[in-house]
Amino acid sequence: MEKQEVFNILAEVCQDDVVIENPDIDLFEEGLLDSFGIISLLVEVEGRLGITVPITEFTREEWNTPNNIATKLAERE
Repeated sequence: MEKQEVFNILAEVCQDDVVIENPDIDLFEEGLLDSFGIISLLVEVEGRLGITVPITEFTREEWNTPNNIATKLAERE
C-alpha cells in the first residue's frame, strides 16, 4: 500500500483535495471528516485496500491526519 492510495481515498471521502496537498491537516478540526465520513473511509479502505479496521480501534487522536491514517493502515497490512 502506498500513502498516495490512502490520500486519494481520503480526498474522495472528504470531497477535498486539500488532504493530498497538506497531509498533516487535522481532518476533524477542519471539518473534513465526521462520524459518517469515518464509516465511509473504513468501508473504502477495506474494499480497495483489503485492510479491515474495526471502528472500535479508530480514535480521532490517532487517526486525525492523512499521514497518521496512512501510518496506521501500514501497521495493519
